[in-house]
Amino acid sequence: MSDLATLFLTNSLAHLDTYRTKIRRALQLLTDEDVWWRPNAASNSIGNLLLHLSGNARQWIVHGVGGAADVRTRQTEFATENGPGKDDLLRLFEATLQEVDAVLAGLPPAHLSDPRTIQGLETTVLGAVYHVVEHMATHTGQILYIAKLRTGRDLGFYREEEDGRIRELWREG
Repeated sequence: MSDLATLFLTNSLAHLDTYRTKIRRALQLLTDEDVWWRPNAASNSIGNLLLHLSGNARQWIVHGVGGAADVRTRQTEFATENGPGKDDLLRLFEATLQEVDAVLAGLPPAHLSDPRTIQGLETTVLGAVYHVVEHMATHTGQILYIAKLRTGRDLGFYREEEDGRIRELWREG
């Protein structure tokens, strides 16, 4: 179990880092106005999504797994309009992910099966980590889609080489 558990944690951290890098790259192309643009009243802006991802990751990992105080105000994440600029949002998001990284890096793999109650839901530490990774994947896709809508540009994360290999340009800075 330990090797598989360690692999799960290592891969979870790698996925979160991938999402962080792609979001950072997308934000570089956007204005503060773009970040708070909503396609309609039923949809979230990138700003809302970044507040939401930060709140969710902090609640589920930093609080739920790591034991820190739960300071989340979920409704504010969605209600905010024309909030902090993209640089401040990115700092908040990256600071939250640094806290998440610290909790997961220090987590003994044997604790993945430990029970937790988060947002009134019964889960395990593994379930909490899995939730944050899949949740971040979903909203990262939405953020990248909105960035494409606002810029009219391909974000240029991948390129297929002549030999069929995929080159991950987003890793190259």
